[in-house]
Amino acid sequence: MAVTSESTTVWSGSLTEGSGEVALDSSKLASFPVNWKARAEGAATTTTPEELLAAAHSSCFSMALSHALTGAGHTPDSIQTTAAVTFEAGKGVLGSHLLVSARVPGLTEAEFEAFADDAKRNCPISQALAGIPITIEAELA
Repeated sequence: MAVTSESTTVWSGSLTEGSGEVALDSSKLASFPVNWKARAEGAATTTTPEELLAAAHSSCFSMALSHALTGAGHTPDSIQTTAAVTFEAGKGVLGSHLLVSARVPGLTEAEFEAFADDAKRNCPISQALAGIPITIEAELA
């Protein structure tokens, strides 16, 4: 079954002086202010498209890793993933770096790293980001 998710942004003004609001339409769970200053200068006053992309990447990766581990008989106690998406004005999105730490009983570090690398390559958001470098640091807690 295909599921379509929707978000809407309403923007007012110019790129550099204007601002907008991003609403999560499908879940209706939140809306977030956005502006260029946060995106180009790192001012943590509003969210950015890259922060939302990082949220998508970290959650998708965590789900893919959990699924692969569980399918192989290694249900994780916990997985914590941070995705750091880098943006540069004039160049665009430069990459996504995944930092993952997990508690998985009965798994060696090498086995865990293999599962993490597979999830990095195969989660749907990683596949959607195929045009940028994706790096990973993975460790068992």
